Amino acid sequence: MDRCGLFAIFNNNTDVLQTAESIYYGLFSMQHRGMEAAGICINQNGRFKYKKEEGLVIDIFDAQTLAGMQGHAGIGHVLRYAQGDPRELAQPIVIRYTNGQMAVALNGGLTNTDELRRELELQGAVFQTSEDAEIISVLISRARNRYDEIEDAIASIMPKLKGAYSLLVMTPGKVIGVRDPLGIRPLIIGKKKNSYYLSSETCAYNELGIETLREVDPGEIVILKESGIRSLQTGQAEEKAFCAYEFVYHSRPDSVIENMEVYEVRSRMGEQLASETGVP
Repeated sequence: MDRCGLFAIFNNNTDVLQTAESIYYGLFSMQHRGMEAAGICINQNGRFKYKKEEGLVIDIFDAQTLAGMQGHAGIGHVLRYAQGDPRELAQPIVIRYTNGQMAVALNGGLTNTDELRRELELQGAVFQTSEDAEIISVLISRARNRYDEIEDAIASIMPKLKGAYSLLVMTPGKVIGVRDPLGIRPLIIGKKKNSYYLSSETCAYNELGIETLREVDPGEIVILKESGIRSLQTGQAEEKAFCAYEFVYHSRPDSVIENMEVYEVRSRMGEQLASETGVP
């Protein structure tokens, strides 16, 4: 799905907002990134509990729902520009496969969706949705059988993924963030005490008092787990191709991207436009 919002946490703290509540507020602060559907998946001691529906974050999740979704890790998603039924396309995608459970949430889209879907269907795959995230989840689950660690399986399929994407993957023991080799879609690492976060925008961190550490590099896989954070670099393109629309329209004005505040960039764009057109 193009231009969505992602938020994730691996919660090693006991004195901060509970996991589901943190994701709720993170998604709420990025509601502008997607208003058609939203979803949260929580890891409850290795078992996944999730809810995803059409509508706004505030309408889908109430206090009672969040209270029943407590765990040490989770990922969330807000959906924009659904090309189909938002109820069908809401994320995260949650699957069971030979190595257990996996949840996947995607910001962006693939340009070779049809090719990948046909290849997998000829190999016996059956798809329930038209989401690129489901295609990616099938690719990961199949590759996982050849690798000891899921991050290595993800790295092995990245050359197959053509397009613009930031990706969240959750397993019973890890939360993983992935950014495409061109760095088109944003993904930012945060920290609060001993907990680590991933978000599409820094505005979500501002709301929760989370320290922004850095952006995930193009082509980088970031692994969050109980022991801390680890990085795996799969290789980035020779030149970055960050989506300018993040500055022009899509991001919240108080977010910081590429070390620049979005509001300041927009102001400077206006000044440049006025200078070039001669408008007083």
